[in-house]
Amino acid sequence: MTATVDRPLGAGSGTPASQRPPTLGTVTLPDGARDAIGAELAAMPDPDTDIDWAMARYHQIFASLPTPLLQQVLDFGRHIDTPGVTLVDNLPVDASLPPTPSDGGPSRDKESFVAEGVLLGLSGLLGEPLGVLTEKAGQLVHDVIPVEGGSKTQTNQGSEVFLNFHSDIMHDVIGRYDVANPDFLVLSCLRSDHEGIAATHYADARDISAALDPQMLETLHSPLFRLNAPGSYTRNVAGDAEVLSDPVPLISGSADCPEIAISANGVRALTGGAQAALDQLQGVCRSVAHKVLLRPGQALLINNRKGVHARSSFTARYDGRDRWLQRTYVRRSLWSIRYRVTSENRRVHF
Repeated sequence: MTATVDRPLGAGSGTPASQRPPTLGTVTLPDGARDAIGAELAAMPDPDTDIDWAMARYHQIFASLPTPLLQQVLDFGRHIDTPGVTLVDNLPVDASLPPTPSDGGPSRDKESFVAEGVLLGLSGLLGEPLGVLTEKAGQLVHDVIPVEGGSKTQTNQGSEVFLNFHSDIMHDVIGRYDVANPDFLVLSCLRSDHEGIAATHYADARDISAALDPQMLETLHSPLFRLNAPGSYTRNVAGDAEVLSDPVPLISGSADCPEIAISANGVRALTGGAQAALDQLQGVCRSVAHKVLLRPGQALLINNRKGVHARSSFTARYDGRDRWLQRTYVRRSLWSIRYRVTSENRRVHF
């Protein structure tokens, strides 16, 4: 595990740094727990065969975690004073892996589903995994893989550019893209990039607020920004046109418990002052971010409301050995977004 942090804190928060809760957590499974969970997951079929049965079974399997570790994961998903990102280490892995898919979709040659079980089991401790039709065709498990045609894009297909700090948001006809978005993401590593340099960055809104100039922070709390819809939506639905939200703030809530939402596909500032604040925001995110180099057997629990995440650039070779992550979108409850549910599948939304 590699995780470093550099957090120069400014005057934006009323709480001294020494009194603020840590924004990065770690959970390391004992070898015995890893092996016991791995054996159970290795016996599981493809979860898509019966996802509701599979989710119930994953609950049973992951309930065998040592109580302090289980409590730490459960607390992550439930309380305001917990870290915004947690690295889970020493997880079970598949005995063998097929080549990394080249099209950004699921592998058709995967013979076991341990990785999927890890991803969905952790997700089930946080809430309910969901699918969105315009993101990976509604799949619950997203394969995050470099795709040659998207190498320079601000999407999960990219590799040659720094993927800017962002939230995973949803286009929504209500005009707000920060309502139906996931509460959490879970990222699990199946295969690292060739050089081992691809890093996931996470900047917590508490650290960001503390480091921002107070005037800039006040601007970011004002509805002076419009979020562009996700690249998957603009590419597949809107013909690559901008589809902007209603004016919204980028940061909301108190200094001690702020929420943040930034779109990867572009934010349009409505005034010169708002643009200046947006420019400072990306720089501050870089300065306070936790940096994690994910390896097989590791997963990141990411609070998609408490902070924003990014990815460094790396070199993809498209040779079957490229970086391969899996991701889920998780909501604490699907009830509040029931207006988006599809008639065919209660877990998949428009």
